[in-house]
Amino acid sequence: MAYPQFDRTRLRFQPLKERKNRVFIEQDHISPSDSPGSMDKQVLAVIREAARAIKRARSHNRPVVLAFGAHTIKNGLSPLLIRLIEARWLTHLATNGAGIIHDWEFAYQGASSEDVRENIRLGRFGIWEETGRYLNLSLLVGANEGLGYGESVGSLVHNDGLDIPTKNRLIRITGQATRDPERAAAAADLLWAVEQFHLQPGFLRVPHPFKRYAIQAAAFRLKVPFTAHPMFGHDIIYTHPLNRGAAVGRTAERDFLSFAKSISQLEGGVYLSLGSAVMSPMIFEKSLSMARNLAIQEGRNIENFSIIVIDLAESSWDWQKFGEPPADNPAYYVRYLKTFSRMGGSLSYVRADNRDFLLSLYGELQR
Repeated sequence: MAYPQFDRTRLRFQPLKERKNRVFIEQDHISPSDSPGSMDKQVLAVIREAARAIKRARSHNRPVVLAFGAHTIKNGLSPLLIRLIEARWLTHLATNGAGIIHDWEFAYQGASSEDVRENIRLGRFGIWEETGRYLNLSLLVGANEGLGYGESVGSLVHNDGLDIPTKNRLIRITGQATRDPERAAAAADLLWAVEQFHLQPGFLRVPHPFKRYAIQAAAFRLKVPFTAHPMFGHDIIYTHPLNRGAAVGRTAERDFLSFAKSISQLEGGVYLSLGSAVMSPMIFEKSLSMARNLAIQEGRNIENFSIIVIDLAESSWDWQKFGEPPADNPAYYVRYLKTFSRMGGSLSYVRADNRDFLLSLYGELQR
């Protein structure tokens, strides 16, 4: 017997223009020409070594992967990230579902970050029409086109809209279930959305007047993998009735496998984990395990790589000197250090604001 379910169709969604925002990308963004704040000598030494490792990796055509939490976007760092992928210093970007949402809202309306305390009290936190409608629809369309999560949203922003297929075309695809069941199922989901929400076939224009700040659009334009790694129920797009778990799953699965492909090539490369306490270490360890499984079969190793972890918490344990702490030590439960200390390669931890770190790193890469 199935459990009772909440009916999202009864929710009253508000337009984004009525939401009070706390961050405005035009005035709050970080420019690549900005100067970082002061940092101690030990942190600066790690940043210089990280820059050397990145230069080495790129000179040998090895990957440099940056995984980051949503605050990297909320803190206005997209222009700097765009500069880093334009210069080909970064070869793969990965974030969580919230990072995708903030980047899209900045591109769409130039503002993001609502007051959670106030809006949760009023029963309207996350219940915003355009964010739920357009992001969920981009995943439905992207799933039908064989795209990943980040690529689906990047396409929406870059192209200022989505191509909605005709019902007849979608019906024809669903009829090919025995030959291509995944494509047929994705087409069936999109067909449901077209019928339920009365979507007209053709190009659905969705302007993004601030897309010059959108890292997803830049990655799509430059063909740099930008992958999303959401957890179901964590993001505000799940409140909208257009949300389909199958579309989220299909696009996110493709992104995970794309991420794993980059990690499989990490020998001689660099992995940067910026302000991501759970998502980054979790997807990295599974990807590296799969990559080593194949490498061992082929007589190869994946051991020579650098991991640089950046966060704000104090590190009370010397992981390099003492190894893993005992389970009764609170440091044992710092996931991003616990996990990465087990991965091999070289590990460095930097306690720094993400803005200061990226600005300093970019400065070192320019030398």
